[in-house]
This record gives sequence, structure tokens and C-alpha cells, in this order.
Amino acid sequence: MIPEHLAAALRPLEPVPTGLVPAIPAQADIKAVLFDVYGTLFISGSGDISLAQAAARSDGALAALLEKFNIKIPPHNFQEQFFAAVKDSHARSRQQGIAYPEVKIDAIWQAVAGFEDLARARQFAIEYEVLVNPVGPMPHLAAVLEICRTAGAAMGIISNAQFFTPLLFDWFLDAPPEKLGFSPDLLLYSWEWGLAKPSEKLFETAARRLADRGIGPEKVLYVGNDMRNDILPARSVGFLTALFAGDKRSLRLRKNNFLCAALTPDLVITDLIQLADWLDYR
Repeated sequence: MIPEHLAAALRPLEPVPTGLVPAIPAQADIKAVLFDVYGTLFISGSGDISLAQAAARSDGALAALLEKFNIKIPPHNFQEQFFAAVKDSHARSRQQGIAYPEVKIDAIWQAVAGFEDLARARQFAIEYEVLVNPVGPMPHLAAVLEICRTAGAAMGIISNAQFFTPLLFDWFLDAPPEKLGFSPDLLLYSWEWGLAKPSEKLFETAARRLADRGIGPEKVLYVGNDMRNDILPARSVGFLTALFAGDKRSLRLRKNNFLCAALTPDLVITDLIQLADWLDYR
């Protein structure tokens, strides 16, 4: 259930049609389905958690949030300090050989806002993210998860995410991912690894853990909205891939990226329910 103090900011969202036509081939024998979160399972007002800075607000809403948390920094300067801290963290990680680094956003906020209490920093992080990146469930989300769960498919998540990402399931589906059918060992969030997609590490980890269950990569479908961050690394480990083209704000075709020039997903869906039809899990 959505917390009362966040309910007003989490206004209803509707996907924006992309104009793409579904491309759904013959059904395949799939034993595991892995999902991206932002732009795939949930509508993202900014398109992607990693793009939230593009939608950062400097209006009265942010000023009010800073006042609520007794932060004595002008909104514009505050955001500049935040983005600079993220950039510095990424630079340090790259110096250590991490090509696609991820931050722990609560630690960033502790440094920028001076929070001594981690719980306070996390409360602020949640309210700031809701402000700059409103979210909502994609149509038919609950139905597709129930269909996959009932069919006995192994379910997982590989997503650029932060500590608050799993809360989306509690807010909109009234249960954490583990209670909705997702396997705990297949919940791979970037912030816990210090790695962001398109790093192949998270996909390799999922492939290895599924192999331990006797599920080979040819029996695994990965669903995401980004050709570079989702389809490319999923294909590199042998997963079948589904491009989710259900919301124009988050669809990333990457047509000008040479890594994606010759890349084609195994199927294209514009509504999550099409996935259930292809998997024959009804």
C-alpha cells in the first residue's frame, strides 16, 4: 500500500504508445523469466532511474522537501552537489576498473545533505525519487506475474535499481517481490553489486544460478525496454530476449549505437499480457 505521505506525489500514470507493432514468433519452452523494473514492470516518469537527473525539479516542491528535512541548501545548488557526488563516485569506481559503476544512493545523500542517521537519509531518498521520478505499474503487471508464478516459472529481476526499488511492489501490488513469485537468489539489483547494466556481471550471475537449478540459458527469457542495457547483455549470456515497447518515455532502441546495430530481440511486446500469450502460461 502506498504510504499516505507519498500518495499525492504518486499520481496515476498511463503508458505513452510507442507506435511499434508487436513481433511475437512461435512459442518457446521457457522455464525462467527475468525482468527489468523501470520502464518494463513499472512506468517511469523520467523513463529510467538512471535518467532521473534529467527530470530533477528546482521548483517549490523541491524547496518544500528540503525545508521538511531541514536542509539549508538552495534547491539548485543542492542538485548540483548531488550530481557532482554521483559523478565523483562513478569516477572512483572506474579508476578501480569498473566500467559501469553504480552508487548507493543513501550513502550519497548522507554525504550531500549531512545526514548522520542512515534511516533519515533513506527516508529523504525515497521522497526525492518520488518527486523527480513518479512511477506506477504497467498495465496487466499483476496478472502477468500471477500467470508466471502459477505456471511454476522461475522469476527474477535484473535491474538498475536502488534500495527503494523493491518498495514499488509493496506500494502497488501489496507484497514484496518474494511474495509475488520472485526467487530471492534471482533478485539482482545494481546498487547491491556496485555495477550497473549493461555490465554482463549480473546476467552471468543469474545464468549461473539458473544453471544450478538445471535451467540452461536457452530456457530463459529476459524482458527489458533498452536495447543496450537489457537486450545486449542478456543475449551475450545466451538468454532469449523480449523488448518491451509499451511506453515511449522509456523505450531505448539505441539505433545509433554500433553495439546494437545488428541486434534483434527474439520478440517485441507492447503490453505485458502479450508475454503470457507467447509463453502459453495462461
